[in-house]
Amino acid sequence: MPVQLALWVVIGAVAAVVLWRMAGSWIKYRGNRLITCPENLRPAGVRVDASHAAATALGRHPELRLSSCSRWPERAGCGQQCLSQVEASPEDCLVRNILAKWFHGKVCAVCGRPVGEIHEAAGQPALLRADKVTVEWKQVPVDRLLDTLAACEPICFACHMASTLFREHPELVVDRSRPLAAGKDH
Repeated sequence: MPVQLALWVVIGAVAAVVLWRMAGSWIKYRGNRLITCPENLRPAGVRVDASHAAATALGRHPELRLSSCSRWPERAGCGQQCLSQVEASPEDCLVRNILAKWFHGKVCAVCGRPVGEIHEAAGQPALLRADKVTVEWKQVPVDRLLDTLAACEPICFACHMASTLFREHPELVVDRSRPLAAGKDH
């Protein structure tokens, strides 16, 4: 019986290490990324096949391949040389991290309060375009992210929601900043 118990402990430890390594690779390589396409030297949005990276993580380095690219389907047969950028700096090309750096220390263009950090489960800050329309950054194509950030101002989640409500359902909004119409009771 002690030999069987020791065997189960060893098997459990090996399985834990394997799962830990696979989960770590999946977490490291999931998410949208912004890279420079080696072919045309322009920004491109890519997504690494995180499941494949996790499945091949038992070797020295996980095998990376793209699951999507903003240049596909036209350039789907490319050599995926852009993956060297992901391998060299997986955190720096992650869209979530690029946005966190951009929003860091900024204040809302509408209310002036700090925008705060980006949390996956909480309300996300948004972008205020020059035409004063707010957009969620998830709506911006990754390959146009840097140009969009350069042309927009940060806006907090609360102001974005208020702006969206006002734009999409003006009949539900009472704008107390406007003077009352003549003849209305106070």
